[in-house]
Amino acid sequence: MYMLVENRTSSHLHLKRSPGIRSWSLFVGIASIGLAAAYYSADSLAWKLFYMAGCFFVAAQNLEQWEEAVFDKNKGTVCLKTFNLYKKILTFSKGGNEQVVALLNEIRDVNVEEETVRYFGKGYLVVLRFVTGFSHPLTQSAVLGCRSDVEAVAKLITSFLELDRIESQQDLSQSSETEASDADEPQDKY
Repeated sequence: MYMLVENRTSSHLHLKRSPGIRSWSLFVGIASIGLAAAYYSADSLAWKLFYMAGCFFVAAQNLEQWEEAVFDKNKGTVCLKTFNLYKKILTFSKGGNEQVVALLNEIRDVNVEEETVRYFGKGYLVVLRFVTGFSHPLTQSAVLGCRSDVEAVAKLITSFLELDRIESQQDLSQSSETEASDADEPQDKY
């Protein structure tokens, strides 16, 4: 699952993402190696604590981030938040939270991008494109394989921001302008 809809109203869209089963499995696997090394070793207590702490840090480093996207039409902003357990532990609760805030009226398009993930194949993520030419991913990590889930989230955001209506209005105005310019040109008979 790419992102889950936490809350949706006509003026508020809240999307969330938590670490997946692969991430938690890797976390438990690496942490259990540290526990097993501490349990079965004949070393001193200090070394056993070192094994457990080292494996716990490696496991926490490989854990995916918790991510949120809050689109608020009342405030006119989108807030992208990330929470990283590893950074939180290393900075003693002072870091680990990152936040990006942008204006909704500056978002001109929502796309699905394909990303090559080494050894695993292709991953997909939603990218917000801004009027300034700047692009920002909705999440920091891609989801493997499930392009349809990512496209569904992109369509949800596009419909919430009414970008599909804006595009259709622009297409209609451009087609009417070209028809008017074609009518002004003299018609050649063959």
